[in-house]
Amino acid sequence: MMPLKQFTTDFKNIGQQEFLRPNVGYRYFFDIQNSEVYPSKRSMKLKYILKEIPVKKVSKGELENAETLIDIGNIERRFNNLIDLEQVEKIGSDKNILQSGDIIIPKMQPQMGNIFLNIKHERYIGSTELLEYSVLKNNNAIFIYYLITSRKFLEDLGRLESGKTHRRVNSVDLLKIKIPLLSREKQDRVVAQIKPIEKKIKELKSQIAPAQEVINKVFAREFGFDLKKFEDLKKIKNYFIDLAEYADNKDFRNSVNFHNKAGKFIIEELRKVTNKRIKNFIAEPIVLGTSISPADFDENGEYYYVSMATVKNYILELDDSQLVSNSYSTENLNKAIKKDDIIMTRSGVAIGKFALVEEDIEGIFADFTMRIRLKNYNPLFAYYYFRSEYFQYLIHTNKKGLQNKNIFPSQIQELPMIDISLRDQQKIVNEIKAELDRQEEMREKIEAERSKIDEIIEQAVR
Repeated sequence: MMPLKQFTTDFKNIGQQEFLRPNVGYRYFFDIQNSEVYPSKRSMKLKYILKEIPVKKVSKGELENAETLIDIGNIERRFNNLIDLEQVEKIGSDKNILQSGDIIIPKMQPQMGNIFLNIKHERYIGSTELLEYSVLKNNNAIFIYYLITSRKFLEDLGRLESGKTHRRVNSVDLLKIKIPLLSREKQDRVVAQIKPIEKKIKELKSQIAPAQEVINKVFAREFGFDLKKFEDLKKIKNYFIDLAEYADNKDFRNSVNFHNKAGKFIIEELRKVTNKRIKNFIAEPIVLGTSISPADFDENGEYYYVSMATVKNYILELDDSQLVSNSYSTENLNKAIKKDDIIMTRSGVAIGKFALVEEDIEGIFADFTMRIRLKNYNPLFAYYYFRSEYFQYLIHTNKKGLQNKNIFPSQIQELPMIDISLRDQQKIVNEIKAELDRQEEMREKIEAERSKIDEIIEQAVR
């Protein structure tokens, strides 16, 4: 067991914080640690280095022009890069216009390191969770970025989180953090040391293909999928359709997405290799998860709450802050997860994310997710298939709603499911997994290089 950390603080310190935060991590950081991540004789609060930029908002709905959408998930962790950006012509919720500041920091879980330098001031339509700051000119923005994304800084930043379901760091608290006061010349020298490592990381990253690309390549070869034709069909925005086709579905769906040529092409492609649907392989009906109230969370609980945020990166990212009370878990055991279950997000911008439960975990899945429990089917093969671009596009064509899109078990169970022997499923799984494992080794090398940057930062601020 870890030793119990004890300290004494003053009630007046609690009263100085606008939200009267009494929790241990928060009080320890500000009252005992003196708001310093790296102790220094000369330090300065971040509010004198980062200037918050007032953001202009864009109301949900149609946009005047196509815009590049950016959310927390589009920012690589601890690496200054944007991934999977999407051009949108309409938005389902209010957004910020981001282009005036030098650095973008999320309010939600910034300790994960999803922080981005925008020193070229390129324009993005961003989540309202993203805050924009300019770096004052007597500082090197790249140095500041690597300082606040160093592992030690992010660990302390996690102490400042508050909230039960959507944990955030208050921007006021962020700007109270003190960092060592280094001259611009020294910051520039540190950045010069970092540059070769940054270059090596980029070279390593260039050898990594997105997981979906790896999966697509294997599935296309094995089942004869024409990915090029699919991409060409996705670009077609105008087409004619027979009115009789609008009635060819039980919901009388008439949306462009549902009837587009690319979606119909996928169905035709899959019908060449299977006449089975997901419902033919489920061990029990696909079900939605359960809702929760803040009072149901309990850090002493034994079960995790598996929310959309837990699944958003295609793996289960369990957070000890998301434990639920024993009474809540007992009442909701019918919504528990077990090994080989597949959890899918079914609502909002994160719709269609999947995670495979690879080991026995005590957890209750959330109301904006659904559980798929299969029989006589390789769960890892199903997981890879669900992540393929063909299947993801089927989710895109089938989701419903004007603003906040949803998809339901009754729709998912009717989607095509590839029907091949368990032996052939395992063969494909082995090939995909081997390549993804090789890429994971590459990521470990990248992390080792990133740790070298942390060491340079720590040496510089001593």
